[in-house]
Amino acid sequence: MEKPVSYSAPVKQSGIPPIAIIGALFFIFGFVTWLNSVLIPYLRIACELNNFESYLVTFAFYISYLVMAIPSAWVLKITGFKKGMALGLGIMALGALVFIPAAMIRMYELFLLGLFVQGTGLALLQTASNPYITILGPPESAAKRISIMGICNKVAGSIAPIVLGAVALKNADELQIRIKTMSEVEKAVELDMLAGRVILPYIIIMAVLVLLGVLISRSTLPEIDTETEDEFVAAANTGKTSILQFPHLLLGVATVFLYVGVEVIAGDTIISYGASQGIALETATYFTTLTLFGMIVGYLVGIFCIPKYFSQETAMKVFAIMGVIFTVAAILTHGYISVMFIALLGFANSLVWPAIWPLALSGLGRFTKIGSSLLVMGIAGGAILPLVYGHFADTWNPQEAYWIAVPCYLFIWFYAVKGYNVGRKVKMHI
Repeated sequence: MEKPVSYSAPVKQSGIPPIAIIGALFFIFGFVTWLNSVLIPYLRIACELNNFESYLVTFAFYISYLVMAIPSAWVLKITGFKKGMALGLGIMALGALVFIPAAMIRMYELFLLGLFVQGTGLALLQTASNPYITILGPPESAAKRISIMGICNKVAGSIAPIVLGAVALKNADELQIRIKTMSEVEKAVELDMLAGRVILPYIIIMAVLVLLGVLISRSTLPEIDTETEDEFVAAANTGKTSILQFPHLLLGVATVFLYVGVEVIAGDTIISYGASQGIALETATYFTTLTLFGMIVGYLVGIFCIPKYFSQETAMKVFAIMGVIFTVAAILTHGYISVMFIALLGFANSLVWPAIWPLALSGLGRFTKIGSSLLVMGIAGGAILPLVYGHFADTWNPQEAYWIAVPCYLFIWFYAVKGYNVGRKVKMHI
């Protein structure tokens, strides 16, 4: 058995650098996650759904983080980081497999089951990989490392909707017009053919996930010991018996919940929102890529500027205020200009996630794995808030529904100003 490396020590290992292996995992996270932006309008057509029903795509995918995060921490205690990551990839492959019968019988509930299983695998992967990259080096540069991972994630995410959209949404606008004049039998045949378009892409995704899982299990990725604390952290944690005794972490969980909610809203609603503004679906397919491109630009800013020019918490404050400004601007404008401001939310979101993890996990020591699992539970914001958006899109309109993002960004700003230091004996500045 490999000897675990202390979380406070720099990791040195021969072979492929650990950061490159984790980068490949984040690429996979991004590709699978941002396929949802195409699946929402695609399944809305294929399974004849309204806005609320179509956003059950994000609910099924992200609610698994809430359900599976704590079990993921238990699994990682048994398997360790490396085997846990390989297992997560295997579970994701099983979720991709479920898409095949779902497409064959055009059953929306089965699609949702496949998404839930994929999210379960990702919950395990996220619980392992996010703290891993956070504690892989000095804490003051953690946001920089997570920004590098973010680029891997969002490059994949920018590719995914273009690739799946080219297959699943090809001639979708014409199809929506044609089926209005068809009989029920003709419409069923046409929609069955539409549903079948995702079978080959998901077979390929399944094969890639299985292959990567095998490679991870055989890699030189070292274990990191999060049970052993350095003297400073051990002293600060004297008498601590529960993760609930770290209020800065609990506020971090709430921040993750709201952040992931607005990130998913920005990326996964923009295609449908563009269509509601009178833009053709085949054009709107590219809008998620614009959102993710904005995130990539923001990550590059983080890589070059943190901590040299400004701190992680400063970046979080400024970018949260940008989120408020861009959201209001999107609501007050129309057409391509409004869509552009939704895309710019990608830039505003970019340096929030990299900052939350080191700020929230700081000082947890032996509580790191369970703390990480709680943060992963916060990813369930991606299940709840887009569903709320979908409800308001039906009852108000898709543009006015974006008002729900404003209080979310204001809470993120509060965490960067004060929340990350609540309950800490020694105030933190990294």
